[in-house]
Amino acid sequence: MKSFMETKNQQVGNFYHVVYFWLKNPSSAEDRSKFESSLIRFLNASEYITTQHVGTPAATDRAVIDRSYTYSLIVSFKDKAAQDAYQNEDVHKAFIKECEPLWEKVLIYDSENILK
Repeated sequence: MKSFMETKNQQVGNFYHVVYFWLKNPSSAEDRSKFESSLIRFLNASEYITTQHVGTPAATDRAVIDRSYTYSLIVSFKDKAAQDAYQNEDVHKAFIKECEPLWEKVLIYDSENILK
C-alpha cells in the first residue's frame, strides 16, 4: 500500500476524504485483522484514489485531540468528480458490505484544497 505522500499516479489530489471508524470491538484482533485486510485490498484496487493513509490514534495528549476512534482513513482524489466515481466503485461497496458489521460509528469530513 502506498503511503499518504506517495501517489498512485504521481499527482497530489485536490479533494480530500477523511474517514474515522469506531469499531464495535476495538480490542478484538480478529475484527481488526478483518477490517485492515478488507480496507487495504479495497484501497489498492480503487481506480480513483490519488494518495492514501490509514492510521490509528497517535500517542499525543492535548485537550484538542480526539483519540477515541479506532482507525482513520485519509484519501485524496484529483477532484470531486473522481471522489464521486469512487463512491460507486464495486470495491468500495464490497468494503462497506464486508466491514459495516464491524463498526459502530463512522464520521466523514470531505474538503477541497484551497492551496493552488
